[in-house]
Amino acid sequence: MKREITSLDVAAIITELKKRIVDAWIVNIYQSNFKTLIFKLHKPDQATQHLVIEAGSRLHLTRFSIAKPSKPSGFCMGLRKFLRNGKIQAIEQHEFERIVIMKIKAKQEELTFITELFGDGNIIVVNKENKILQALTYRKMRDRNILRNEKFQYPPPSGKNPFKIERKDLDEIRSFDGLETVKALARFLGMGGFYTEEILLRAQVDKNTPCNSLGNADLDAIFRALKDLLSLIETEKLSPAIIMNDKGRMIDAVPVSLEKYASFHSKPYPTFNDALDTFHTETAIEEEKTAETTDAEQLLAQQERILLRQQKTIEEIENEIKNYKKIGDIIYAHFNELQLLFQKFITAKSDGKSWEETVSTIEKEKEAGEIPAVYFSSFNSENAILYLSVDGLTFPVNLRKSIQENAAEYYEKAKKAQKRREGAKKALQQTIQKMAEIRKKSVEKIAAISKPELRQPEKRTWYEKFRWFYSSEGFLVLGGKDASTNEILIKKYVEPNDLVFHADIAGAPFVVVKTEGREASEQTIKEAAEFAATFSRAWREMLGALDVYWVRPDQVSKTPPSGQFLPKGSFMIYGKKNYLRKVLLRTAIGVVPMGEGKVKVVGGPKDAITKQTDYYVEISLGELSSGALAKTIRASLSQKVPKELKETVLSLPLEEIQKFIPPGKGKVSQ
Repeated sequence: MKREITSLDVAAIITELKKRIVDAWIVNIYQSNFKTLIFKLHKPDQATQHLVIEAGSRLHLTRFSIAKPSKPSGFCMGLRKFLRNGKIQAIEQHEFERIVIMKIKAKQEELTFITELFGDGNIIVVNKENKILQALTYRKMRDRNILRNEKFQYPPPSGKNPFKIERKDLDEIRSFDGLETVKALARFLGMGGFYTEEILLRAQVDKNTPCNSLGNADLDAIFRALKDLLSLIETEKLSPAIIMNDKGRMIDAVPVSLEKYASFHSKPYPTFNDALDTFHTETAIEEEKTAETTDAEQLLAQQERILLRQQKTIEEIENEIKNYKKIGDIIYAHFNELQLLFQKFITAKSDGKSWEETVSTIEKEKEAGEIPAVYFSSFNSENAILYLSVDGLTFPVNLRKSIQENAAEYYEKAKKAQKRREGAKKALQQTIQKMAEIRKKSVEKIAAISKPELRQPEKRTWYEKFRWFYSSEGFLVLGGKDASTNEILIKKYVEPNDLVFHADIAGAPFVVVKTEGREASEQTIKEAAEFAATFSRAWREMLGALDVYWVRPDQVSKTPPSGQFLPKGSFMIYGKKNYLRKVLLRTAIGVVPMGEGKVKVVGGPKDAITKQTDYYVEISLGELSSGALAKTIRASLSQKVPKELKETVLSLPLEEIQKFIPPGKGKVSQ
């Protein structure tokens, strides 16, 4: 069983995450189950990262692929609305509590994303006025409320912040009513018993010592041990590891070496995030396998009880068959004697004697040992049923029927019992088969519960930081996304023989055709102009066509006329501009099969895309938002590709498609 995350664990995680995710952009958010979120993060010139946040349990980066629902929940959609495309500006721990705070700048608004890792946990989004915008769980509590539009309040502190206390503050634990030192210190620091025990081990103070009997030397040692442990976090001298028991099973993940695990085997990891990631992934698998084994064992135990009842029923039926046949055989074996006994009853009744008189006479004959009276056992006068005891068996016969009819009845009962036995045996075989199926399915399920695949680092080429496409003639065409990428594109990547395009509208991105010494034809120039027009402000303003010009790199300068200033991403154009008039705003998006069931999304002018794939759609001005349009595009493409690629296309992240959608609204025109 995993131990609960502690405040010190949180402090160690935050130490690492500050370096990893601050200044990262939130590309998307997924919710794998009610309590668990995955943030897809991107930092320029770095591989995509995935941050797992599980309310009440954990928060760390993951290298593993986690299954995501095909349809996001309402909570997840709300988070995307507030946080997607936001930038993480800071991550910190609230005091020394199990509370993580992320400051996120999203859509010109600064938001606070709060993860509570204690108890059942919670995830809360707060605006700059400290009002709750959204929460995983809304509730009213004794000391605070988590309700939409109410002011957010942190829970009362669980103890003193150990990073801020001084030696004299420790004297306070002597007044904790003679509690054991471990309990008093855990309550005082709010650190939990796990690391409190570690501190006392390092201080060489018995954890069961009554706190009111601690001497100054004891408290000095405790304070030194506490500060030594905390300094490992403050100075980032972590030694993350997963702890194994003597059977090689993972029992814990720790950020630093601990005295309490000195006798255990440990496996070091480069970061605490990596250790937590592996530990939670592996233990989740083991827990799932254990749960499956337990479920299977319970089902098998239930079927075993059914099997035992069925076996007992078959045994009872076989005894019935044996007895019925034996009685029939006995009746025929003693046919004459039994016939005489029957006749005695019938004659007595015909002579007007009562049944009581007849029974009394036969009982006297039985005492005298006379045959056939010795077979007599008892008599039911109401139904004329005579009970006989022959060869160790007692059985009823009907005086209203002949001896043959009585024997036939017992043989018939044996036949009916045989049919019931066949049915019972069939049911028994079904139970045995069901047990075999349960075992088989359990084995298959356990085999299927495997470690999730490690995410393969997304191999991004250098030009994918820009808008891009390959022209129908194979020229790489690049476009800026914003002022920063405009600046980088012109300053760093333009070479003397390239062509530079710009739509004739304020704020349009620069577009560059990388010629690599070749001569670009009119077709490539036309496609580049179409690209420049489509990804300009004209699309958002719903203009159908736009003039575009192109120039040589030596006509582009960052030097403005005297007395003027050029903002970031802007350049001066000198000399003759080569215009293409009334360039239509349109684009296409498609998928290229890459083998092994994979596809790559491509986008750009239709003439360029049709050279790369047969599976594409055309996009024109319309009324669908980027997200809705991306869904429509994905659905349309899934109908165009071969059947074996349909599910692959439907599982494409929408952001992979949105990268090729112009800024504004649109529609699928084909």
